[in-house]
Parts: sequence; structure tokens; C-alpha cells
Amino acid sequence: MTQPPTYPTPPAGGPPPAAGGVAPPPGQNPQGYAVPPQYAPPGYAPPHWYAGPPRPVGPPPPTLSPAGQPLASFGDRLLAWLIDTALATVVALVLFMPIFVVLWWRMFTEMTQINPDGTLVEPDPGTFFVSFFLPILLLQFGLFVVLLGLYWLYHVEYLKRGGQTLGKKIMKLRVVPLDPTRTLDRRMAGRRWLVQHLASSLVPGMSYADGFWQLWDKPWQQCLHDKFAGTVVVKVAS
Repeated sequence: MTQPPTYPTPPAGGPPPAAGGVAPPPGQNPQGYAVPPQYAPPGYAPPHWYAGPPRPVGPPPPTLSPAGQPLASFGDRLLAWLIDTALATVVALVLFMPIFVVLWWRMFTEMTQINPDGTLVEPDPGTFFVSFFLPILLLQFGLFVVLLGLYWLYHVEYLKRGGQTLGKKIMKLRVVPLDPTRTLDRRMAGRRWLVQHLASSLVPGMSYADGFWQLWDKPWQQCLHDKFAGTVVVKVAS
């Protein structure tokens, strides 16, 4: 009577080896066992429980600019913008708050004048317009012109010198040309300013679209004013 063929006993803790294969050494964890490729017989396939060599674990490499510098994150750029905005607000308050206080005091005294009989003096509409509303309109126009000039000096002339405003310097950011062979000049800085400050203040919703554009822009994470000027913001050591 023909005896059935015998097969080697499968190793404990793991599946049997494939035909012509080799079994893991006794007492070793089969999940960490791998047959060196130079010793694998022809037709050998790794067991289904073998996940391959360990892979390095760590954060993904940062996205780099064309010059090889890490791109600035949305949070860093937002904080730099908030610092610059706070600085501009303080300067505007220092320059124009005394004028607003004087105009308010003049309006208050003229509207609270009392006649000899105890009634309030009704101001003449023409005189009130010339003495109060016209100066307010002229003041607002002057404020707009002066702020435009200050913004130009700060965001164009000062920026082009080193690619940094005060906010960007604190957050260790720098504006650089997208083309690494070029240098930041007045034309690039002026185009950034036109979109970031002038157009954003005149077109409703433009400031939000410009600022949030970085979140989905690939691969350089540019805002709209960066695209218009051909620049990119990078992270620097200082």
C-alpha cells in the first residue's frame, strides 16, 4: 500500500513556507524575519505577512522655492501681516488723532451754544457745512493721500532693500523673486503693493481672496499679489 508523502512541519507562529522555500529560524518572530535576497531560491515569494524593510518615520520634507529655500507657512505670513497692520494703525492714530479731537471739540461747542433766553442756538446750515463737514471731508482725503504715501514707502521702498518689512523680519520671512536669477526691485515690490493694499481696499472681498489663495496654490504657495509681482515668500534664518 502506497504511503502518503510527508511534508516538513511548519514553523510555530507562522504559515508554512512556499514550495522550495525556506522557513524562518526557530524562536524568531516571523513578522521581523526576511530572507536575504541573495539566498532566496528561484521562484521564492515573501510571505504575505512580510511588510518589507522598515521605513523612516518623520515629518515630510518642506516645500522649497526655486532657489531651494523653505516656503513660508500661512500662519507665519498672517502674523507678519498683523504686525505690519498694527504698526500702520499706530502711526495713523499718532498723526491724525489730534486733528479729529480738535474737530470734535469744535463741533461740540458750536452745537451747544445757548441763547440769552436759555434755548440752543440753531447753527446756520451753510456756516455749519463750511466750518465742520468740509474740513472733515478734506481731512479724510488728506488722510488717504498720506497713508498711500506711507504705505508706498514702507511696503515698496523699504521692502525692496532687503525683502523684509518689520513684521516679516520678526517672523523671519523674506520676499524673493520667483526667478532665482533676479533680484527684488521697485517694480516687483510696487506690483505687490498695488494688489495687496490698493486693489484689496477698493474691490470687495479681494483682500480675503488674496490672503487665502496661498492655502491651495501649488507648488509655490503664492498669494495673488505674489503671482502678479512674480515673487515668493520664504523662511530665513534671520
